[in-house]
Amino acid sequence: MKKATSSSTLGPEGLDIAQSFFKPIQGAYPQSPSSRNIKITVVGVGNVGMAIAQTILTQGIANEIALVDVNVDKLRGEMLDLQHAAAFLPRTKISASADYSNTRGSDLVIVTAGARQITGESRLNLLQRNLSLFSKVIPPLAAKSPDSIFLIVSNPVDVLTYVAWKLSGFPSNRVIGSGTNLDSSRFRFLIADHLDLNAQDVQAFIVGEHGDSSVALWSSISVGGVPILSFLERQEIAYEKQTLEKIHKEVVEGAYEVISLKGYTSWAIGYSVASLARTILRDQRSIHPVSVLAKGFYGIDGGEVFLSLPAQLGRSGVLGVTNVHLTDEEAAQLRESARTILEVQGQLGI
Repeated sequence: MKKATSSSTLGPEGLDIAQSFFKPIQGAYPQSPSSRNIKITVVGVGNVGMAIAQTILTQGIANEIALVDVNVDKLRGEMLDLQHAAAFLPRTKISASADYSNTRGSDLVIVTAGARQITGESRLNLLQRNLSLFSKVIPPLAAKSPDSIFLIVSNPVDVLTYVAWKLSGFPSNRVIGSGTNLDSSRFRFLIADHLDLNAQDVQAFIVGEHGDSSVALWSSISVGGVPILSFLERQEIAYEKQTLEKIHKEVVEGAYEVISLKGYTSWAIGYSVASLARTILRDQRSIHPVSVLAKGFYGIDGGEVFLSLPAQLGRSGVLGVTNVHLTDEEAAQLRESARTILEVQGQLGI
């Protein structure tokens, strides 16, 4: 597929419009290449990939976005559709190609590509097909952008982040899974909805697997700096554990409900991944619950496993894992979540 690029020349003689249209001021030095150029590659232009690309574009996070997909017609169509909105958006170069050379020099590579589950297909068979796909996608991406950070969004995200880490040869701090960042946003929304306040004033984490074995850290939830459970106990306000478990269940089933209603999820994951991209590329050093190499944290051992923990992110990827206090029950649940993921990984033969 021919890749669209911007050009400052027009006409058969190649008239240099930029040089003719703008007259330099006296005493000016030639323009030097910007050292602040930021390039993001998005692999996969399905509903999730395009929601991520569109959100990144509207928020002005990157100077350049490269789209990659095997479906060349859809790929070019999505590129053109975004390019045609240039007059309403921050200036960003948008390119698209099925050739991985288009991704060269990326600062951040976001992978959303993945095989879709066939009716009646086992989870293990789906994982094997995704492993085959990643073995074709990850090595060339790593070769074209050896200093980049990989952000894996494809599901099951924890196992595929581990696969991407192994296939890329990157250090563990530069391979991150989107993990439970979105789950935690759903969690914060539900708590805020119960209390009738802004979700941004709620500090709450879902950790562990991005899936059924995730763990809600109720013991560390705070609203406006006030720990919720401690406050309820001091005020002698009764609450039932079943109520808390119901809210967590709503978090876990949230994506399934959206998919059953509209066929897929897109906007929330788009905003979630864009927030991670902004934190990483602008070195904001914010804390996000994302899938990281968790071995050695909170008693997790027995193998190399990626699962979500509250991690500080910055320009070099994962800067560290936050030492959040867990109750004995939460720590046990987190270790069980790790065992669940390790069991699946062990069947892949990596």
